[in-house]
Amino acid sequence: MALISLKSLGVTMSAPLFSSLDLTIGTGDRLGIVAANGRGKSTLLKCLTGEFEATTGDITRTRGLRVGYVEQVIPAALAGRSFHEVVADALPAEQAESEQWRVDVVLDSLDVPQPMRERPMRALSGGWQRLALVARVWVTDPDVLLLDEPTNHLDLGKISQLETWLNALPREVPVVIASHDRAFLDATTNRTLFLRPEQSPVFSLPYSRARLALDEVDASTERKFQRDMKVAQQLRRQAAKLNNIGIN
Repeated sequence: MALISLKSLGVTMSAPLFSSLDLTIGTGDRLGIVAANGRGKSTLLKCLTGEFEATTGDITRTRGLRVGYVEQVIPAALAGRSFHEVVADALPAEQAESEQWRVDVVLDSLDVPQPMRERPMRALSGGWQRLALVARVWVTDPDVLLLDEPTNHLDLGKISQLETWLNALPREVPVVIASHDRAFLDATTNRTLFLRPEQSPVFSLPYSRARLALDEVDASTERKFQRDMKVAQQLRRQAAKLNNIGIN
């Protein structure tokens, strides 16, 4: 079932980041978003949350959809809060006391050691800070989970830990991952969107296999372009000959 639908979506800054993007995100999706740095991955995620308004096109979300967004940057206001507090603070005020148990469930699922839970964010490594943000979003019980460069600052052990955690999530919760980490995308996704200024192809494949499929599409497009150019040149030559005949 589609939870988010994009129709002809486009964003232009000084130049187009992407355009005419049609995409659905639904149950079972593990979508990887791939693009060069600064080419629209974070912007697209913010469009999905509603934080950023696209230049063109429409986004439709199911009524009451809860979108969880794990950003790249640690908010400065969290620096003095402990790991546990950062996660607990995300609970709605009316659940702050009755649902505290959910915080420990999430931290347990991410294998966060007990001593680590009481440390302030400023004292944590970049990797643990990233996992704190993941936990902070997941404790809100989102219907869709968006992650922006989630492996930044993570060592290999924590990347493996995050892969295992993501792969154990309920399949009915779609996950969208913007990342440059190819191995991570291969381990956690089943669809790949290559974000481009014009056409942005989507393949129902993890990154490496999708990359091969994209290369084939690009090669085919280039061959067709060359054939069309050759035909155009032939037509121009023929037109020139006919024009000369007419003059003579």
